[in-house]
Amino acid sequence: MIKNLRNEFIRIYGPSQKEISMFFSPGRVNLIGEHTDYNGGYVFPCALSYGTYLAARHIESKVVRFSTLNFDYKCEIPIDRLNEKKGNEWVNYPLGVIDEFRKAGVVISEGVELLFSGNIPDGAGLSSSASIETVSAAFINEKYGNNKLDRKELALLCQRAENNFVGVNCGIMDQFAAVMGKQNHAIFLNCDNLEYELVPLSITGYKLVISNTNKKRKLTDSKYNERRGECDKAVEYLNKVRPLRNLGELTLADFDRLAGNIPDSTVRKRARHVVSEDQRCMDAVEALRSNDIIKFGSLMNASHDSLRVDYDVTGPELDTLVDEARKIEGVLGSRMTGAGFGGCTVSLVNENSIGKFIADVSVGYLEKTGLKADFYVADVGDGTKKI
Repeated sequence: MIKNLRNEFIRIYGPSQKEISMFFSPGRVNLIGEHTDYNGGYVFPCALSYGTYLAARHIESKVVRFSTLNFDYKCEIPIDRLNEKKGNEWVNYPLGVIDEFRKAGVVISEGVELLFSGNIPDGAGLSSSASIETVSAAFINEKYGNNKLDRKELALLCQRAENNFVGVNCGIMDQFAAVMGKQNHAIFLNCDNLEYELVPLSITGYKLVISNTNKKRKLTDSKYNERRGECDKAVEYLNKVRPLRNLGELTLADFDRLAGNIPDSTVRKRARHVVSEDQRCMDAVEALRSNDIIKFGSLMNASHDSLRVDYDVTGPELDTLVDEARKIEGVLGSRMTGAGFGGCTVSLVNENSIGKFIADVSVGYLEKTGLKADFYVADVGDGTKKI
């Protein structure tokens, strides 16, 4: 991958005596704890071994050149106009990061050529956007910011870039998982205070299999922002009877006692998912610590069912993948992962059942949806780094 990226960089931008720097940042899969991050709750993601690579080289011209091996769109922008959004193009992710560095007093003072290349399936819900943001931030932090920002600060900066510049009200999970990931570990993260713990993934004999619906969707076109607004509405209702900053402050017992104060039944369902999912996330981490992967799998199943019924973010494609997966002997759990409305599922599958899993789920999914699914046996990798 690195050799090919270097060769493509020279093909696109031409040879030079100046050094080409290389950076990498992974995608992520969230094992459990979905739509809890922007509600101040718990999540449990891990970084993947595939992600976004960035090759960069300084130039004399006062411009920044953006290219990628994944899309046709490329552009050249004067360094004094890097705060201008480019429609709905992919370059808005690195541009948003650049803009947040500018606000922090770090500016791109000389020209640079950038070539991105990602092997995360586009639109699959494995957070290619955070991967692009964090790999951009790693480069800018080193080359222009003297590495002043630590990893946690980089994650927060990238979240602000997506919120403020791109216009997606994402939580912190994706960016945090990308920069903090560690091989063969998952990250138990409190999204309210950013306290975290690296938890070994002790799933000997089993593998994480990611199944891609291949249903095309764009996060900014989804109902993601609508769900966030519904959660905010729940907090507004509950604040009339007790002080509350976010739904992550509630226990299940709290919610059962207070739920009647939410008059809108839809908003009440959204809040119920968030609070119950928070508890499932904590229970899942304890199950792994106790080497109880059967319980971990059952909690994955319960998570998807809540996302389907209470949060309404799954849809026929994700539900079909999950339903077909659960028919396979050796599957302990299967759930959607990511924002939903398409994207991917993650399943905990016995190593000896992976071949049958891929074959049977593929057939069942095609018959019921007319779409061809893609499958990835996931390796858990490290976070953002210079190569």
